[in-house]
Amino acid sequence: LAQIVRMVGEAQRSRAPIQRLVDVVSAYFVPAVIVVAIIAFAVWLILGSFAYAMVAAVSVLIIACPCALGLATPMSIMVGTGHGARHGVLVKKAEALEILEKVNTIVVDKTGTLTEGKPRLQSVIPDSKFQIPNSENSTVEKELLRLAASLEKSSEHPLADAIIRGAEEQNIKLAKVENFESVTGKGITGIIDSRNVRIGNEKIFTAETQRHREEEPEHEKRGAEKNSASLLLSGEILKKADELRAEGQTVMFVAVDGKLAGLVGVADTIKESAKDAISELHRQKIEVVMMTGDNAITADAVAKKLGIDKVFADVLPEQKAEKIKELQSEGKIVAMAGDGVNDAPALAQAHVGIAMGTGTDVAMESADITLLKGDLRGILRAKKLSEATMKNIRQNLFFAFVYNLIGVPIAAGVLFPIFGLLLSPMIASAAMTFSSVSVIVNALRLRNLKL
Repeated sequence: LAQIVRMVGEAQRSRAPIQRLVDVVSAYFVPAVIVVAIIAFAVWLILGSFAYAMVAAVSVLIIACPCALGLATPMSIMVGTGHGARHGVLVKKAEALEILEKVNTIVVDKTGTLTEGKPRLQSVIPDSKFQIPNSENSTVEKELLRLAASLEKSSEHPLADAIIRGAEEQNIKLAKVENFESVTGKGITGIIDSRNVRIGNEKIFTAETQRHREEEPEHEKRGAEKNSASLLLSGEILKKADELRAEGQTVMFVAVDGKLAGLVGVADTIKESAKDAISELHRQKIEVVMMTGDNAITADAVAKKLGIDKVFADVLPEQKAEKIKELQSEGKIVAMAGDGVNDAPALAQAHVGIAMGTGTDVAMESADITLLKGDLRGILRAKKLSEATMKNIRQNLFFAFVYNLIGVPIAAGVLFPIFGLLLSPMIASAAMTFSSVSVIVNALRLRNLKL
C-alpha cells in the first residue's frame, strides 16, 4: 500500500512533455502581455485620461494572469492518475500517459501476462533407454519425475513449482541435491544420489558440453562432443517433444549421467481475457508481439490461439531488451508488458514499460505503469486513460489560450469605441478566476471516465 501511495504521489508531481509547450508559450506570453499593457496605457493616456490609462493597463495585467495555463496540464495529470489508481492502473510517470497514447506496438511476455502464471505438470515421458536400479518400488515415470522435481526444488524458475507440485500430488519423496548450478535461460544441473542430473532446454546440454570440452584433455574432447550430440538426437523423444509443444506445453529435457532420461511437459492456462484484449488492440490498429524464452513451436501454438501478430521465441533474458531495440529501430513506438525479473531490462528499454502487479518488485520498479490486476485488459484501460487525459489537457490548453486571445484585447479597451465598454479591474479579476475554474472543472470530468 505504501508503494502504491508513493507511486501515485510521484506521478501527480511529475511533468508530462506537453508541459514544455506551456513553458515555451509562457516565456513569450508574459513579456508580450507587459508590452500590451504598456501600449494600452500609452494609447489611453494620449487619447483619453490617466484614469482610463491606469484602468486599461491594470485590467490587461490581471485578466492575462496565466493561472489557467499553469493549471491545464497538472490538474488533468492529477485527476487522471488518481482515477487510474482507483481502477488498478498505477502510473509512475506522467510522461508515460502522453507516450502510451501514441503506442503502435505492444510486446507481451507469455508466462504470467498472457497466461495465468500457474503452470501445471502435464507430461512425464521417459526415454526408452532410461533404466532405474530398483524398479520394484517405483516406475520409470516416477523416478524421472523424482529426479526432475528434486533438482527443481532449488530453482527459482516459475515452471519449477509445477514440477514439484506434480511430484507431491503423486506422494513422491524428493531427494537432496548437491552442487546445484543454474544456467540462466537454459536450465539447471546438480548431483542427486551420486548421479549427475540436468534439466532444461536444448541449450543447457550445449552449454554443459562446451564447459566439459574446455575442462577435458584434448584427446577426450572428440568423445565428449560425440556423446553430447547423441544426447539430443533421439528421434523418438524429439518427435514427442514437438507434439507436446504443438499443444502449447513447455518441454524440458532430463539427462542423467550424460544420457538422455526423458522429458517433462508443463503447460500454463491462457487467461480468459487475453484473446478479447488482443482483439481489441488489433481493432485499435496496434501490433501485438509475444516474446518468450519458450521453444518456437510452443510459442507459435499459443500465438495461434490468441491471434498474435509476431513471435520472438527462444529469447534469453539478456536478449529481451535487444528485441525491444530492434522494434524501435524500425520506427515503432513500443510498449512492453511483463512481470518477471527477466523482463525488467526490456521494460526499462521500451518507450512505455507496463508491469503486472502480480509479478516481481523489480519489474514494477522498472516499469512506467503497473496493472494491479495483472490482466491484459488493464493495458486497454491504461490506453483509454492515456487518450482521455491527453484529450483533456488539450481542451484545457485550448480554453486557456482562447480565453487570453479574447480577454486581453477587451481589457485593453478595443470595444470602447464601438460599445463604450471598458473592463474594470474587478471584472477582469472575476474573468481571470473563471478561466481557472473552467480548467479545474474540465479536469474533474476525468473522474467520470469509464475504464
